[in-house]
Amino acid sequence: MSSIDIRHAHSLPVDGARQAIEDVAAKLAERFGLQSNWLGDVLNFSGSGVDGAIELLPGQVHVTAKLGFLLSAMKGMVEGEIQRVLKEKLG
Repeated sequence: MSSIDIRHAHSLPVDGARQAIEDVAAKLAERFGLQSNWLGDVLNFSGSGVDGAIELLPGQVHVTAKLGFLLSAMKGMVEGEIQRVLKEKLG
């Protein structure tokens, strides 16, 4: 099992950052079929072969995920897609 650990800085206000994280989750749901839900300042997500979270912190977001066997083989592609969407939505 592989894991992903990404930190991405942002300068958005809390409401803007939450909306951006929602947008990131929507893109990941579209691309990887993930379901998500908020628990405080953490958006938990899961789907076939992946479980993780996007934590909203002051000035940054922290994305963690555990990839199942099949997605582990595509870890680089999954990480790249997450980083691309974070940059697009959070700057």
